[in-house]
Amino acid sequence: MSPTNIFAPASTPAQSIFDLSLFVLEVTTAIFLVVFTLLVYAVVKFRKRAANAGHEPPQIYGSTQLELAWTVIPILIVVALFLAAGRVIATIQNAPRPSNAIEVTVIGHQFWWEFRYPALQVVTANELHVPVSDPAYPTPTFLTLLSADTDHSFWVPRLAGKTDLIPNHPNSTWIDPHETGLYLGQCAQYCGTQHALMLLRVYVDSREDFDRWIQEQRQPAHLSNAVSQGRHLFETNACINCHAVAGTVANGRFGPDLTHLMSRQTIASGVAKNTIGNLIAWIYKPDVFKPGCLMPSMGLSVQQSAAVAAYLETLR
Repeated sequence: MSPTNIFAPASTPAQSIFDLSLFVLEVTTAIFLVVFTLLVYAVVKFRKRAANAGHEPPQIYGSTQLELAWTVIPILIVVALFLAAGRVIATIQNAPRPSNAIEVTVIGHQFWWEFRYPALQVVTANELHVPVSDPAYPTPTFLTLLSADTDHSFWVPRLAGKTDLIPNHPNSTWIDPHETGLYLGQCAQYCGTQHALMLLRVYVDSREDFDRWIQEQRQPAHLSNAVSQGRHLFETNACINCHAVAGTVANGRFGPDLTHLMSRQTIASGVAKNTIGNLIAWIYKPDVFKPGCLMPSMGLSVQQSAAVAAYLETLR
């Protein structure tokens, strides 16, 4: 199954949208069958015959019944579709927020995602962790959507519909996944050169695993004297202008928080696996995974890049 399969909803908002899509598909299929049947009937019944060659067909003007039918029926269909769509939109947008809901602030950047859990005091990037929601005891996750620069769009097909992140205009959505696992999505609004590579990953954990992840993310960054050279290079170059590492002088806000970098499965917004080899390549030449990447090169040699990568590898 494709991880972005819109026909396999795993969350209440996605299920509502899926049900609406099926209803619309049924209505439009019925319209197609009726129109196609009438078209075939007209083609067969009124086809040109040798006996009528050169003669005008009978001219019929005005039929109140037909005119009412092709006016009233389409109006009723449009009204029905409008009411069905309006009901789904209102249900999703006005969903009650229970006291046990998880609150996450999602900030879209060119070209990565920042996730903040204000009540839980956790900050991470590109990989969103949420607890599974038991339908009997729902634990939804409510997302406040913000943009740090231009328009973005948060879209995880199996969990919810697309919702835009607009500068200076807070938006919101919510999910309540019913199955644990990994759900993939990406920015669905063209936001610049690297738009297609602005991926995101949503990990739906069991409640126990989610609580354990939160506790691990709250811990201070692991620092080791064995990688002091890499840490020195990191803290004395432009790295700290963009990135933060809790408990150190690095407090940048333009790039992802790296405090627990190695707890993530991927780097470069989900484009590459988070391995020491990929870290070295990413630091030495940022456009290795994203051609034309806006991230500037630090001007470090391969050996220096390896030293910085060794330091980052300790951030778990």
